[in-house]
Amino acid sequence: MSRLFFVVLWSCLFLAACERDEWTAPMSEPQPRGAAFRLSGAAYEGVTTRSGELRTNYDRVEFRVVDAASGSVIGNLKGLYDPTGSVLRIEGLRDGDYRLLILGIRGDWSQDGMTIHPISHVDEEWVSFPADLQRPLTAEYFYSQSPFTVRVTTTPEGVVESEVTGVETLQHRIIGRADFTFTYANPYVRTALLSMRGTLSGARFHTGMTGNGAFVGQSDELVMETDLAAVSSYCFLPMVEGSSLTGEIELVTRTYRGGQIRRLFGYELGSLTANRIGQIETPVIHPDNNSGTMFITQRAYDEGSHGLILQDGESKTVYTDPAQRRFNTAAPLQCSVTDQGELHVRFYSPRALSGVLVRARIPRVDREYLDLAWFDSIPPFADFYEELPQIGRPTQCLSESGRWVEIPQLTAADFEGIEFSIESEDPYWKKLRQIIHGWTIAFSLFNGDPDRPDGGPSGNWMGIRPVHCREAVAFFLNFTYMIDMPEHEVILRENQDRLYGNGGVNDKVTPEKVLSQMRQSRNLNVGLVYPGNGIVGLGGGSSYGVYQQAWLQHYFNTYSCEIMFHELGHVMGYNHSSSFTYGPWAQELMNHFYVNHLDQMPIDSSTYLNSSNNPTLY
Repeated sequence: MSRLFFVVLWSCLFLAACERDEWTAPMSEPQPRGAAFRLSGAAYEGVTTRSGELRTNYDRVEFRVVDAASGSVIGNLKGLYDPTGSVLRIEGLRDGDYRLLILGIRGDWSQDGMTIHPISHVDEEWVSFPADLQRPLTAEYFYSQSPFTVRVTTTPEGVVESEVTGVETLQHRIIGRADFTFTYANPYVRTALLSMRGTLSGARFHTGMTGNGAFVGQSDELVMETDLAAVSSYCFLPMVEGSSLTGEIELVTRTYRGGQIRRLFGYELGSLTANRIGQIETPVIHPDNNSGTMFITQRAYDEGSHGLILQDGESKTVYTDPAQRRFNTAAPLQCSVTDQGELHVRFYSPRALSGVLVRARIPRVDREYLDLAWFDSIPPFADFYEELPQIGRPTQCLSESGRWVEIPQLTAADFEGIEFSIESEDPYWKKLRQIIHGWTIAFSLFNGDPDRPDGGPSGNWMGIRPVHCREAVAFFLNFTYMIDMPEHEVILRENQDRLYGNGGVNDKVTPEKVLSQMRQSRNLNVGLVYPGNGIVGLGGGSSYGVYQQAWLQHYFNTYSCEIMFHELGHVMGYNHSSSFTYGPWAQELMNHFYVNHLDQMPIDSSTYLNSSNNPTLY
């Protein structure tokens, strides 16, 4: 339902359409029909808009009609404003030449202390604001003064006809806007801002406007402080001639090394006029302007709109392509430089990692590792790409020994042979660093089809989906962490008499051999087993898979864990006669150890992935 607003001349009362009073004119003479005026708004001068004119969906409209010759205000008129069509209809107009004064307001004018005064002549003060307001205006105020003519005739049949010319009105703001803008030589300075405070002082503004559009009055001198990080544009009535807006801007930024830098900048805006934007531009001179270390705060990361891997909806041709999706559990955080000179960081992890320093040794630059990037946080399954600062300009980076190394502008080829080192104080990273004997994991469909509702079963396999791939990442991070846990080694030695190989219970296997087999470097193609044939797991050589329930419940269900380790036994080369499949290693020792020690492992909870509630499950 469209909104209709009344504008009543005498009381300046603003009414909703449903509250309209019925009224009739005296019947002693014929009455002309109402005149319709279409309102359009102009943009700030110098600001280009697609249409050139803006809709005037105002929250309040006030109008006055004055005699064109004398400037006297015409009374006994009523108006109806329809914001959906930007049309003001005025009833009660008679034959004559007039000027239409319109004040349109967008926003909450009550916070500005604005007063509309009754006037009898166009030169009287129509609108006023407090002299001691001491803050920017909350609402926007638009004004127009448009000449128009009404010619009224009466037909022999007594029908009143009126012709109105000049019904188009173009409105301009009676306010100006002061915009604070900043230029940064290093974009990471902007995204490392902690605070941006400003003072606004010295200026005096007009406090009122006559019906004729002339500005009158003078405010007290402005003295205010503001948060420029929250609001950088401020609206005021035009500045009094001879006055200027001055102040100081304080920027406080973080450094990736944990410190803070405070910078002060002065400014002056010499004038502020109606319907214009006064630009206060500040080039940010900062100690980190030449820094070549990518400082990826959370804000910088979010603005980069970086991708994620192994997400629901990712194409099966991507996540099952080892060239695009493969990782070693001992190096889940992958770093490289692309042919385009971008730093590429990919993270195979269900958990985020905080406080990450990426150091790099660039043979063509220096013999030491240099601080290449700092991440406040790297999200789960991150796929970060961003051009290195060194590609665009000369920079300087801190070396591991504390030297500042000057780096000329580089090309992508100059990063050939780069080596990376990762540092973080995050306890999660310390656990990941304890994965010494990594297994390399890729994902395979085994001829299944994840695009089909039933997974396109092919023999004992079905199409693995990203939800299962993510769980595979979690499980194998935990498994390869577990194999070097001291407690795990203890349980093997305490039960060495229960470890036997393919020859049965008399084919004893030493704990050392088991540990050697578990810690052996392996490459696995991981898939999803189709349980329709009564098979819940498959493993051997470089193939490994379990059915969906096991992928979801390995955290807490010892039966699911038994299946996981049963198939790992096959991968290690054991058959069903050994303790590593249908025997104590898989069915008692490993599955219970995994579940009972989950709180010590890298992925210590199923809640990181919450896969059981994933809508893409079969």
